[in-house]
Amino acid sequence: MSSRIERNPLTALRTATIFLTRFPIGGNNSHDGIALSATLWVFPVVGVLVGLCGAFAYYLGDVVGLPPALSAIAAVAAMYIATGGLHEDGLADCADGFGGGSSRERKLAIMRDSRVGSYGVAAMIFSVLARVSVLGSLVDPATVCAALVASAALSRGAMGPVMAMLPAARDDGLSAAAGRPNMGQTLVGAAIAFVVAWFALGFGVALLALFVSVVTMLFVAALAQKQISGQTGDVLGAVAQVVEIVALAAISVR
Repeated sequence: MSSRIERNPLTALRTATIFLTRFPIGGNNSHDGIALSATLWVFPVVGVLVGLCGAFAYYLGDVVGLPPALSAIAAVAAMYIATGGLHEDGLADCADGFGGGSSRERKLAIMRDSRVGSYGVAAMIFSVLARVSVLGSLVDPATVCAALVASAALSRGAMGPVMAMLPAARDDGLSAAAGRPNMGQTLVGAAIAFVVAWFALGFGVALLALFVSVVTMLFVAALAQKQISGQTGDVLGAVAQVVEIVALAAISVR
């Protein structure tokens, strides 16, 4: 099913923010699926808000004299708190399911299990270490803040195309309820994400970050198609996490 774009920016932003973050703006995560999928184009804007939380935490750490590594830990922790670990949880569930399941049905069952296995723990550790390492290596607070905002926008912008390209792997669950968005609104979201990255990083670095983000998004989508013949909310969370890491890595080579 295709969804129309929610053309009221404030309504779209509020719905997307309630879903993607734990910001206390009222409401809950029980959305009409079509309304949620219609807000995909503002996902990068929500990413900016999350990135700003990390940037503010890093800046405070730098102001009080913390070493770059500790400031980077503070930034990652702030973003985790802002989202409630939503994307980390998706990455962990995908790692457990893809790594531990012997069949499509078993993989999906493992992904739905609330318990975290060894693959999931390893994936979350890798995610945190990778982001902290890259941010700590950047040193300059202005560069770190720009990288956090840009990578957060690009990673949230990568979720929509995966929903548009792949069918829902389950008949129930968040992704199935949301429906399959049209590619047009996902491209709008991608364009917004690139503009944010361009503003934060400059054209050349933003283009590099976009390129590696697209390649990574396509890789994870292809892996999900091979493993479970589609996508789920966990797959979308994994896309956001992996793209964020790769985008940060690309920015670090500037």
